[in-house]
Amino acid sequence: MSRHSGGTGELPLDDEIGREQEYVSVLYQRLDQLREQAASRLTDELRTTGGTLQARSQRDSSVRMYAEQVEQLSAVENGLCFGRLDGEDGSRRYIGRIGIFDTSGDYDPLLMDWRAPAARPFYLATAANPQGVRRRRHLRTRQRKVTGLNDEVLDINTASPTAHEELTGEASLLAALNAGRSGRMRDIVETIQVEQDKIIRADLPGVLVVQGGPGTGKTAVALHRAAYLLYTHRRELSTRGVLLLGPNPTFLRYISHVLPALAETGVLLRTQADLFPGVQARRAEPAETAALKGGAVMVEVLAAAVRDRQRVPDEPMEIEVEREALTLDPETVRAARDRARRTGRPHNLARAIFDVEIVHALAEQVAERIGADPLGGENLLDEADRAEIRRELREEPEIRAALDELWPVLSPQRLLADLYADPDRIATAAPMLTADERALLHREPGGWTPADVPLLDEAAELLGEDEREAAALRERIRSLQREYAEGVLEIARGSRSIDVEDEADGGEILGVTDLIDAERLLERQEETDRLTTAQRAAADRKWAFGHVIVDEAQELSPMAWRLLMRRCPSRSMTIVGDVAQTGALTGTRSWREALAPYVADRWRLTELTVSYRTPAEIMAVAADLLTEIDPTLTPPRSVRASGVPPWDRTVAADRLTAELVDAAAREAAGLGDGRLGVIVPAGLVDELGATLTAALPEAAIGDNPELESRVVVLTVAQAKGLEFDSVLVIDPDLIVAESPRGRSDLYVALTRATQRLGVLRPATTA
Repeated sequence: MSRHSGGTGELPLDDEIGREQEYVSVLYQRLDQLREQAASRLTDELRTTGGTLQARSQRDSSVRMYAEQVEQLSAVENGLCFGRLDGEDGSRRYIGRIGIFDTSGDYDPLLMDWRAPAARPFYLATAANPQGVRRRRHLRTRQRKVTGLNDEVLDINTASPTAHEELTGEASLLAALNAGRSGRMRDIVETIQVEQDKIIRADLPGVLVVQGGPGTGKTAVALHRAAYLLYTHRRELSTRGVLLLGPNPTFLRYISHVLPALAETGVLLRTQADLFPGVQARRAEPAETAALKGGAVMVEVLAAAVRDRQRVPDEPMEIEVEREALTLDPETVRAARDRARRTGRPHNLARAIFDVEIVHALAEQVAERIGADPLGGENLLDEADRAEIRRELREEPEIRAALDELWPVLSPQRLLADLYADPDRIATAAPMLTADERALLHREPGGWTPADVPLLDEAAELLGEDEREAAALRERIRSLQREYAEGVLEIARGSRSIDVEDEADGGEILGVTDLIDAERLLERQEETDRLTTAQRAAADRKWAFGHVIVDEAQELSPMAWRLLMRRCPSRSMTIVGDVAQTGALTGTRSWREALAPYVADRWRLTELTVSYRTPAEIMAVAADLLTEIDPTLTPPRSVRASGVPPWDRTVAADRLTAELVDAAAREAAGLGDGRLGVIVPAGLVDELGATLTAALPEAAIGDNPELESRVVVLTVAQAKGLEFDSVLVIDPDLIVAESPRGRSDLYVALTRATQRLGVLRPATTA
């Protein structure tokens, strides 16, 4: 337990901690009261049945609200209060994860939400610009116990000469940076720095691009910005929701605890592979194929593929209806097709126009036969007769089959599956591609890849929604409603105050789950919509989000950008990434190039220039590589040194595996509770991963479900956005050789460590 060198020493340290403990205990008592009140109200709402539709709708809204409150109040318990501001006027303001008020008096704030404007000096005040603050205190807690504190007296005459003026809360920041990593990303709410705060609190409208090198806190800033925007613009965003797009499922698991710890549980976290409802896009494919699918040329390919399904027969078609043959000639079909196309409607919606034209033509043939005047006069059938003929023809299976053959109603999945499976269809739709490129698209059915998702979405726009797609949406919503009902009851079971005493039954204690089950709750959900905004958004492809945040945005292909822009027609977005770390072949080389088709020059660029994660010794190694990638890029400036220089060792090729096991064992033994990342070429991950996991029981391969193993073997793609105490990079030359963006991949690998870096490379033969 220590105090910052700028401390005032008003009381002995133990006395100061004891006084803070008393106050923090009061805050936790109030937190418990709030949680118990929310749980009690949740119970009351779940037990209430009947009433008007409006009353049931209001109760369902209350159930959702109280369930979210219980979840949020539980999530913020760890580190509830982390700071205090002492004003020059003698005032004191405690800063924490949520706002807590004293309801016994004038509703004075006991704890100020870190996002409130009045809390901002906690992150911005310096000795040169104290903003009315005399002292800033950082509290360290474990569970509900205050374990230490650090004080900064914001007086330029007494400030510590060793402190960095550009860093706020330097002692707490360095303590957090030097702490061992876990399998979960920590929030930075206690140590937000000035340049990070400006981005977090930037205005909502428009596209904000956050460019930042390794370790600058891009991901943390994006997450805290999501929490800040929801707090500041609750009314606007609560109904439309916020989408946070990450690079892979491992990354989403890694960050999944951050927003709940900031009292926000309504943000939808997704990868590109999850953005088409009803599709699980987990199939692997070569990088060259993914790059081709990500290119803007696929817009033209898909449009041609749809047109190809609007078929005109080469020869007249004979359709037998009730033993009578009707003839459908190519000219009639072509005229019907052209008429349907001229409407500008999507394929499936234009089918109705095509049907009308074809049925009318066939009905005329029938009318000519049965209504012909034997004496050669005018046809004996009137318009009512003809309408009846058309109605009957529409019901004929043979007619419907012919219409389906000439202009089928298609789902995006069927369109793409049929295209990929047939080289002739590919050749017709993609004459602008080379033969080798067309061969990359050909594959047999068997699952979808992440690169397919933007194509499915593009196809859905071209096709339009038919009734089957709408029915699938309803079924997805019903499934989510069932999950929500079970989740609400699970919250009820876990709450300490959820049980109520039934006095009429001799004092038997009944829980809410004794009074209502998931099926009964689901019946009520079907009457009114009780899904959260995030759940509704996840089930609806056409959902328009109030704000979209993209992490590792440099990896998005042109087709992925098109999909995202459809999800956010308001163009209210936070784009986070580093063009120097672009690994995808169709990834972003320039923010201007990526955004120009959608917002022209109407976007703002901000930069994070300070690396908090990466020590100076490691950044020096990475900076040399950055010069090779792009000499115009400037590496971020590290705020600390680890004192441990990176090592780079070459070994005989046949000794690489043995040396890796020895090096990993040594590194892991010296980390304590820290974590080691072993980053290997994609082509060697299975071989080296199997060897390492056999030798080290604590090791795991790839996207370990909880990322809690002390040693994790990953490819560069799997390591994006993650961090480890120590990193071993194996065969860097092969990492570079595996991709045209190999240097960027190596740059990512070299900058994942917070403390130590080692490089192991096999000797090359002359």
